[in-house]
Amino acid sequence: MTARVAPLQSAAIALLGVALLAGCASSPKPVATVEVGPAEPAPPGGDWRTIASEADRVRLDGLAGLWDEALAAARAGGFARKLREEGDLLRPDAALAAPAPTPGSYRCRVVKVGGAPKRAFGAFPSFFCYVDADGALLTFVKQTGSQRPAGRMWAQGDRQLVFLGALPASEGDAPAYGDSPEQSVVGVVERIAPFRWRMVLPAADAPARLDVLELTPVVEETAAG
Repeated sequence: MTARVAPLQSAAIALLGVALLAGCASSPKPVATVEVGPAEPAPPGGDWRTIASEADRVRLDGLAGLWDEALAAARAGGFARKLREEGDLLRPDAALAAPAPTPGSYRCRVVKVGGAPKRAFGAFPSFFCYVDADGALLTFVKQTGSQRPAGRMWAQGDRQLVFLGALPASEGDAPAYGDSPEQSVVGVVERIAPFRWRMVLPAADAPARLDVLELTPVVEETAAG
């Protein structure tokens, strides 16, 4: 039986002015921020395997093979140059130590790799995500865009976090992981460079495809002097 993880609920969304980096001369851009909290007490920060379904455990255990299949499909589809341009984001062995992202607002860009060869690569504009602390665990919410996973992260070794979450229906918040298996989503979170993370999600609706979210922190503009 799959254990139930309480859903995350959005409490407030605000727009803040930000700059890409301190000292950059670019115009501030709006960023959505959100406060999240569980409807019930958060589960203890134990072993994710006691919570994940058997099918999701198999998907995560087979992630290395999925990387190989997805990248091979993209190369077969003529996207080898696109893969190289993404650098460490799409390099399976790029994970570094200390994988936990700092709580705060992130730009999150989605890259889809694998599946049917002619459509085996797709890169999309950045949206906004938010990472928060919930007791012993970190929470993650993708705030904008058509697909908005939300869930919690469990430590796995010194180079990965395991993400267990769900996608919301057309309206409202995402359900609890385990409440609606057809909406469940799982993956891993890894740090691939200073101030750069990725979330790798095996796609539930397409075989041999990975959805890779590139996470980079939003830096708020501060007044000089």
